[in-house]
Amino acid sequence: MMSKRSYELARRLELGAVALEAFASSLTEFEWQTRVPGDGRKIGVVVHHVASVYPLEIELAQTLAKGEPVEGLTMDVVHKMNADHAKKFDGVTKEETVELLKRNSSAAATAIRALSDDELDQAAPVSLYANAILTCQFALEDHAVRHSYHHLGRIRAALQERTLAKLTA
Repeated sequence: MMSKRSYELARRLELGAVALEAFASSLTEFEWQTRVPGDGRKIGVVVHHVASVYPLEIELAQTLAKGEPVEGLTMDVVHKMNADHAKKFDGVTKEETVELLKRNSSAAATAIRALSDDELDQAAPVSLYANAILTCQFALEDHAVRHSYHHLGRIRAALQERTLAKLTA
């Protein structure tokens, strides 16, 4: 039987992914190529980043669901992974990105729905958080579920900032 909590977590992930997908699909090619201030990556690269890390975020949560520690994951590792991704996918298209977002968010939601309440409550040290003992549910909420909302907000702010700059120029 599916856990109500896992169902709700998966639903929230899906809602965020659908919102990001809808917004990304509406962007012009110029907007898709716009760089996010303070980040430096193009909007399209950021959307592709969200889509491409769902499997890693789910793997992290599944590790915790087994009560196993997450080791070797640091902010330096995350920054390097993001920089390498930005270089490799600098020319990514909207169509391939939206497809990847759909596919990977769907797989992530399916994986979340497979978790029991006991698995969501499992906790272990997580190196990304200075070895704080965190639950599987926290890891899901702080990463896979929140990720699309976080970047959608930053993308919208970047486009608003660009629009305001044009209006005041």
